[in-house]
Order: sequence, then structure tokens, then C-alpha cells
Amino acid sequence: MSMCPAAWGLLVLCGLSLWTGTQGLAKNPLLSRTRRAPDDYSGDPKKCSYTFLVPEQKITGPICAARGYATDKDRVTRLDVASVRDLLSKQRREVETLKLVVDVDGNLVNEMKLLRKESRNMNSRVTQLYMQLLHEIIRKRDNSLELAQLETRVLNATAESLRLSSRYRELETRFSALSAVVNNQSVLIAALEERCMQVYGRRRDHHPEGPPLVQVVPENLPVSVPRFTNEIQRDNGREAPRERGSRSGPSPTGSTMEAQKPPAGNFSVEGPYRDCLHAQEAGHTGSGVYLIRPEEASRPLQVWCEQGMDNGGWTVIQSRRDGSVNFFRNWDSYKSGFGNIDGEYWLGLEGIYKLGRQGDYKLLVELEDWTGKKVYAQYSSFHLEPEAEGYRLRLGTYQGNAGDSLGSHNGKQFTTLDRDKDGYAGNCAHFQKGGWWYNSCGQANLNGVWYTGGVYRSKYQDGIFWAEYGGGFYSMKAVRIMVRPID
Repeated sequence: MSMCPAAWGLLVLCGLSLWTGTQGLAKNPLLSRTRRAPDDYSGDPKKCSYTFLVPEQKITGPICAARGYATDKDRVTRLDVASVRDLLSKQRREVETLKLVVDVDGNLVNEMKLLRKESRNMNSRVTQLYMQLLHEIIRKRDNSLELAQLETRVLNATAESLRLSSRYRELETRFSALSAVVNNQSVLIAALEERCMQVYGRRRDHHPEGPPLVQVVPENLPVSVPRFTNEIQRDNGREAPRERGSRSGPSPTGSTMEAQKPPAGNFSVEGPYRDCLHAQEAGHTGSGVYLIRPEEASRPLQVWCEQGMDNGGWTVIQSRRDGSVNFFRNWDSYKSGFGNIDGEYWLGLEGIYKLGRQGDYKLLVELEDWTGKKVYAQYSSFHLEPEAEGYRLRLGTYQGNAGDSLGSHNGKQFTTLDRDKDGYAGNCAHFQKGGWWYNSCGQANLNGVWYTGGVYRSKYQDGIFWAEYGGGFYSMKAVRIMVRPID
């Protein structure tokens, strides 16, 4: 087979190229490059080229390939490989350093997370403490307000106490003045006594011994501790000494003193009623001060209504309890009434008379001794005759456990120091120091002198005695006289 000269030339060129590549691989066994023919030879589509790779050693490094023919400056040397290895080692160290840094940063991040969590917990605790502090401040502010209010109340109470103290001093001054006036009345009393004796033609020396004494002596004397006293209890428990056997006793009081007004808390603004039973029927079931107006009375009266005893409806016409009111008074005073409605008082003869004219009434006398025991005497009917008859007492039959000491006074007129209507030659009101329906002078003296301790010592029987219970020398601690319509 014959070949053209051009083909032979191409074959030679390929052999030269192969030899050159082999030499290059011999010099650097790590790298084998493929070189293409110059671009001058690639233009002819009829030309072709071949590449042969002959491995001589195991390639351990990177293989760099480049287009075109290889030159010396493009060849990879051992120094390049060492440089690459150094670079890789440096990069590996840097990577390890970065790992360490990342580990440290991770720990820092975890610590930061923990710190953030603790910070949140701390913020919650701070908020809680703040709320507690706020509540404490509010509580202290409220306490301050309460303290200020309490201080204001204390100041008001102090001012009220000072006002009451001033008022008390004023009352003491008035009491002293009244005591002086009472002491100055002794001469007038003596003159009045003398005049009374002259009017009725009875000289004092005709009856030096006084009225006959009550001879009734109970078997069991109602007293816990025997005690003798001559001390007359005056206003608010004050004691005024009295000479033994003196006839003067407490001085009589004029009719200028009317019944005092009771405290507002016990007073009923409704009414007036006919009597306390009428008030009870109107729905008032509590004991206290009520306003009544008997049918023929010209003005209403204040009375104490006892609604808690024996079905209620009792109108109290007399009350003794502490000696705060002087019952040694004249006719006009006993006629109009005097005293304190919620304490010691006398309703008034005219009021009692008008009260009894409304219908049939019964009478109840309640007695309390110094041991605290209470007894009673009840009379089936009761009324007074008009003033023209001296307010004569009319009683029915007796029942009770105190004994009938008022029966001997039935049908007697009322006697005071300035109007002697008793059955004794002298004036029983003078000797027994009070106004009463005296006989000669009688078995009861419930308007007498209030003595403490029960048993008293006096020349005359002038205490608050009920002869059938305690005798004439035992003064009761408390007495009430009440009336009620007969059922």
C-alpha cells in the first residue's frame, strides 16, 4: 500500500510528539499532560491527533492539566507539593483552632443562655419583690390613714372628755350652791314648823317623843351584813351627814322642780297614750319612757312603762333606787310631780288621780332588799279621790308575799309638811321625812329617807320601810309603785 508524502510527514510528527511526551513523563513521573497540536494544525479537518497515557508511578498529588503544549514553568515540582502540603497543614491547624474557638464559643453561648435564663428568673423575682413592696407601701399608707383617723377620734374623745370635765365642774359648783341654799333653809324650816304647830294648836313640847313606832319585827331580817348608818344619800350618790336624832333631816323642796327629761334613747316620740297598757296594745313591747295623757288631763305626762313584768302594761307612778332625789317636799311638789323619769321620781298626785279616773286599776308595790331579794304586794283595785278630799287613798284586797303594810293606810288623805291631814296629833310628814297617806303614822313610808345597808338608826322611823317586811328600821334598797287597768 502506498502512502502519499503528506501522510508520512504526519506520521513522523506524531512519533516526535510521543517521544517528547515520554521524556516529560520520565522527568516528572507524577504528572502526565496531554498537549494538543498547535492551533495551526487543527484547522485542517483531515488531520488527527492521538494521546497516550503511560502510568509509571502512583499519583498522590493533584494533577494539573492545561491546554496547549506544556512548558517548564507549568510543571509541578516537589517544592510545589511541599508548599501545598504546608498549606494544607496550616489550614488543618487553622481548622483545629477554629474548632477550639467554636467549642469555646459554644460554651460561651451555653453560659450566655444560662445567664439569660437566670436573668429572666431574676427579673421575675425583682418583679415579685416590686409588687410586694408596692403592696407594703399601700398597706402602710392605709395604716397611716387609719392611724390618722384614730388620732382624730382620740382628739375628739379628749375634747369631749374635757368638755364633760368642765360640765362636771360646773355641776359641782351648782351643787355646792344648792347645798348652801339648802343649809340656809334650816331657819325657814324651823319657822314653818313652828307656824304649823301654832295653826293646829299643837306645841312641839306636847309630843317630845314623836309618833308611836312600828312594833312589827320580822322573824328573818332581810339583811346580809348588819350595818347601821345615819347617812342620807343625796344626788349622784353623794352623802350628807345628819345629826343623830335630829328632826330637821333633809330639807323640803318647793314645787318649782318639775320632772326632768329622760335620755333620748329610752324615749318614745309616739303617743300620747291613755296609759302604758294602751302603748302596749299599740305595739310598744319594750320598757322605757312613754308619753301618756289621761282623758281628763290638761297636759301629757312622761312616765316609765314596765312592759316586761306580769304581761306588761304597768305605769310606774313612783320609783326609788339610789337616793338621788329628795322626797321631803311640800304639797305643790307632790301634786305636780318631780324627779327623773328613768331614775327616781314621783308622777304627781293630780296625774295619778286623772289616771285612775279612766277606769278600774289595780296597784302593785315591788320591794327589793339589800340582799337582792324582791317581794311584792298587789291590791285588786286602786284610785285616788280629788284634791278637795286630800287625794284620799282607796284600795282593794291584798295578795302577795311582802305582807299587807298598806291596808292600814286605806281611806287616808295625803299629808305633807305644809298640809297635815294624818290621824296623829303631830305631823307625820315632819317625823318621817316625806309625803304619804299617813295614819298615825302607819305601817309603810315609801317616800321616806333612802338609807344604805338596810338597817338604819334614827330617832324616828323615817326610812323607806314596809313594816311587814323588815320592820320600821329597815330601809329598802329599791321600791316601785305601779298601776295597770284590771283585765
